[in-house]
Amino acid sequence: MTPEDVTKALSDVELVPCAEMALMDARRLVDACLDADVPALVHREACSKPGCSPKFQVLVRPEDGPRVAALLQQRWMDSIAREGLVPAGSAPSLATPAAEDGELPCPACGTAAPLVAGACSDCGLQLD
Repeated sequence: MTPEDVTKALSDVELVPCAEMALMDARRLVDACLDADVPALVHREACSKPGCSPKFQVLVRPEDGPRVAALLQQRWMDSIAREGLVPAGSAPSLATPAAEDGELPCPACGTAAPLVAGACSDCGLQLD
């Protein structure tokens, strides 16, 4: 996905932050999103607290949140495998278990609870 494709895909749509991190990490995540055909961009988060370090948000469409969460999880599992922390012969599991009440956990915060108006009841990520 090119920057022009991102501009077209994200113009006149609601954007939500899916991650907040240092600039270089945010740029790497956006690059990974673009490689996976998920339009994303970096936005500087304004902080009015004195001494607050600069923070940057990765913005995506609400419907792309679960795809970004899966991408982050896969990158984490790949890094664990590169470090040799996965026992030989076993593959890291990416399955997301459902809670006892059958609710899937939120990809952003992990809360397994019923949605409130289509959004996570804890962090507010719009999932419906």
